[in-house]
Amino acid sequence: MNASLALLGTSADPPTLGHQALLLELLKRYPQVVTWASDNPNKQHGAPLEQRSALLGALVAQLNEPRLQHVQELSSPWAITTLERATQRWPDASVAFVVGSDLAEQIPGWRHVEQVLQRCQLVLVPRHGWPLQPEALAALEQLGGQVSVLELPIPATASSALRDKPDLQQIPSSVWPLLREHNLYGLGEPA
Repeated sequence: MNASLALLGTSADPPTLGHQALLLELLKRYPQVVTWASDNPNKQHGAPLEQRSALLGALVAQLNEPRLQHVQELSSPWAITTLERATQRWPDASVAFVVGSDLAEQIPGWRHVEQVLQRCQLVLVPRHGWPLQPEALAALEQLGGQVSVLELPIPATASSALRDKPDLQQIPSSVWPLLREHNLYGLGEPA
């Protein structure tokens, strides 16, 4: 990858071992990785943004990697706003905007999608259960996107599945104190 900065917004609803693995894999490929809890206008969230941000911040703190930052100020429902904020903060960085394959078909409908695709390299990471469709890639390329697919060894975890049926082994230890403190996702009682 030729980008110097990988940006990863995630619902973190809640953060899973999949989020942890993705962050660690991105650190192997990019000099700097920045993440934040996002409010995707196309998703229903199980916890408020402030709490999801705190959960993700706890995971980042546990990873204790100086090249990984949790910068909640980048969060916006709109990718273009996030990219504008990132450009202000890191004006000389070449940016990889990392998105899971589950969102690939939504991207053409994003606000100012052409501008988004001009400002970054779009990096799609395949997720278990959401195969990348050739039509989705073609649509992004027709919009002028510099799109790459980054196959990474990410566990088959999904926050939505954990909200429906908690699998305690898929939740990083760093987020447990906040889950219990705020009784998020019905996990207020000790495991």
